Amino acid sequence: MKTDLEIAQAAKMLPIEKIAEKIGLDKSDIETYGPYKAKISLNAVLDKSRYNKDGRVILVSAINPTPAGEGKSTTTIGLGDALNKLGYKAMVALREPSLGPVMGVKGGAAGGGYSQVVPMEDINLHFTGDIHAVTSANNLISAVIDNHLYQGNSLKIDPNKVIWKRAMDMNDRALRSITVGLSSRKETPRPDGFDISVASEVMAVLCLSKNLEDLRRRLEKMVVAYDVEERPVTVADLKVAGAVTMLLKDAIKPNLVQSLENTPVLIHGGPFANIAHGCNSVIATEFASRASEFIVTEAGFGADLGMEKFMDIKSRVLGKKPSAVVIVASIRAMKLHGGMDKKTLGEENLEALEKGLENLDKHVENVKFFNVPSVVALNRFASDTEAEIDLVRRWSERNNQALALSEVFTKGSTGGIELAKKVLDLINENKDNEDASLLYNLDESIEAKITTIARKIYGAAKVEFSDRAKMQLNTFAQLGWDKLPICMAKTPLSLTDDAKILGRPRNFTITIRELKPSLGAGFIVALTGEVMTMPGLPKQGAYENMDVIDNKIVGLF
Repeated sequence: MKTDLEIAQAAKMLPIEKIAEKIGLDKSDIETYGPYKAKISLNAVLDKSRYNKDGRVILVSAINPTPAGEGKSTTTIGLGDALNKLGYKAMVALREPSLGPVMGVKGGAAGGGYSQVVPMEDINLHFTGDIHAVTSANNLISAVIDNHLYQGNSLKIDPNKVIWKRAMDMNDRALRSITVGLSSRKETPRPDGFDISVASEVMAVLCLSKNLEDLRRRLEKMVVAYDVEERPVTVADLKVAGAVTMLLKDAIKPNLVQSLENTPVLIHGGPFANIAHGCNSVIATEFASRASEFIVTEAGFGADLGMEKFMDIKSRVLGKKPSAVVIVASIRAMKLHGGMDKKTLGEENLEALEKGLENLDKHVENVKFFNVPSVVALNRFASDTEAEIDLVRRWSERNNQALALSEVFTKGSTGGIELAKKVLDLINENKDNEDASLLYNLDESIEAKITTIARKIYGAAKVEFSDRAKMQLNTFAQLGWDKLPICMAKTPLSLTDDAKILGRPRNFTITIRELKPSLGAGFIVALTGEVMTMPGLPKQGAYENMDVIDNKIVGLF
């Protein structure tokens, strides 16, 4: 079979102006980046008199991811294509891939097989420069902090309490912890480090802002340090919010591309879901919901992370909840959750599959907490046997859970028709979606909100707070930060805070080791386990597969 890149390179792409026409945009509404990429002007995006549909949001989530693969992005794209094939006007909204994971274990994030977004090599690399803009904006703030210390430190910043880190869009564990200010005696040496760019609060702010003015207001609120009297120091105090906004003036505009079947796709913003809120931009999702009948979007990792954050963080800003949730699962991944060795996943094993279904059970339960209907998309692999598929079908019947076999990887939109019809049926049955709810109220304490997430969504029996976290709970309450949503930083690989524990564990404890204010983004980050904000590269990274042969890009993205 052809590789993803070969399929993408053979695609009959339409000029981006033709894709723009499908959603009512003319040439003056877009800024082209070559023949197949464009940014949409903010004037067009924000024009509610021109774009005023009440499109339904379909959110794609998954079980806890495994090396066996689930296919969330592929399913998202294929579902959008299938809805268009059925005669509906649908768009897809995705996050932008980060270069770090592209070069690491994960590879690309533009779908796969015959359900891809193109030009995939551009999307997976530098695209339109949005993440580079976020990197520059983040590092301007770092430069201003150290310049302020150098120029006399009138704000009395405590050099040991600077919480703002530098950023770069690459997995580089060597930069997690560094010391800066060593080049001259006049500088102030202090501990520092790097986050990957998509973990920067600047990225979260960009994705939750509604327009340029909202972007600037949010940037001003970001806390970068504490002074010698423990008072927070913000970007506004440093007088750099205007300049940071200028660096993001183009990045805030949604990017328009297309699927292999020429469905309009918005790819905009890319916050990590294990660290940040893991959803594409509010601007892109909101525009697509006014420009189409259905908007298919995804939230990073499983329903324990991205889906919960979409509901409790993004939907509060978006002002719109999903009409349906798709939970992507694969038989291979569930067998791994059931204890099967990853080297033998191609073999039939009904016992491991039965055990692994417990992980899917929990993610279905998680969606129910929000009173939103769900469909399980069983992403078919060539190694899946009829007996294994029948076992999953019996599980769905036993649990009265909607299920559809998805074959979009090998068949494109045709392989997603069953899934699309099941989603449409659910939306029609729950047309008003009046029962959709959130997990917690904002006026609850930080501790109560974290406990609710851990117990309901993860299934934890207990939540423990480190001494540092307990002190921060009191401090944040005194500063008035306790009425914000919670953004949990947790491993995506497990329902627990231990990446090695698969399946559906019970009677476990979640430990909150630290809290971090993200006031610009508008949430409090609760860090658990060993979650890193700067990932590392694996022993054998995806970069080893990439090359140029006969003036053509080759390799796995």
